Amino acid sequence: MQIENLTEKHMNKQKVAFIGLGVMGYPMAGHLSKAGYQTRVYNRTTAKAEQWCRDYKGDYGKTPREAAEGADFVFICVGNDDDLRSVVYGDDGILAGMKDGAILVDHTTASANVAREIADKAKVSCLDAPVSGGQAGAENGALTVMVGGEQAAFDAAKPVIISYARAVELLGPTGAGQLTKMVNQICIAGLVQGLSEGLNFAQRSGLDGAKVVEVISKGAAGSWQMENRGLTMLKDEFEFGFAVDWMRKDLGICLEESRINGAALPITSIVNDYYGEIQEMGGRRWDTSSLIRRLTR
Repeated sequence: MQIENLTEKHMNKQKVAFIGLGVMGYPMAGHLSKAGYQTRVYNRTTAKAEQWCRDYKGDYGKTPREAAEGADFVFICVGNDDDLRSVVYGDDGILAGMKDGAILVDHTTASANVAREIADKAKVSCLDAPVSGGQAGAENGALTVMVGGEQAAFDAAKPVIISYARAVELLGPTGAGQLTKMVNQICIAGLVQGLSEGLNFAQRSGLDGAKVVEVISKGAAGSWQMENRGLTMLKDEFEFGFAVDWMRKDLGICLEESRINGAALPITSIVNDYYGEIQEMGGRRWDTSSLIRRLTR
């Protein structure tokens, strides 16, 4: 597939579209606008798109197709496989509006299968590019982006993606980005459960949890989760961050893929069930660090 040379166009800050203005997409699209790209957005709730246009320089399309028309790059960040298909396909979908030579970059955390499906059906180059770093990473322009797709499309898109990322890496062919994000979520799930057990142990032992976190975060037990969530876990604060509902969705994708590739995920399966308990406790929108609630209730 012929990919248009966009190096000069990048320097001229050409047109981009961003589909999906949730807690991640809203600031990501904002970074593109602030970087000087002509940015058009689309959101299922028009009021959110209108608010974005008040906060940033750009305009919005009434449909995904309208937003994508004329764009050199079209970015997507929606909820799941079904949401992705709903904005990509159909007469009002993204693919119906994209011009020849444009590149589709999907930041949705979805299945590897849907990434391959869209790439097979599209007449443009596609990159599956899920992100890590959460809402804070999106707002601060410090996301990690895991990409699957063709080298040429990646090379063209990377200078644009870097507007809201601190690390962008091509991991392999289509689907590799989504598979890498699964590895990311598998690692986080076990880590947060271990952190929950450790902090609960400290509290029940009469230790000063804050001092424990301060000390052990400097050693081998240290992690992003400990440094950024340890103290809020001790304070029983979870009304922020990456929602349990979304983590449960992601772990479901991991477990489904493991049934295809034969990987054993015993801890992931257990932690997925634990998140189910958190949902039943009313914590569907709590941060994923709320796993400790199971142990302190």
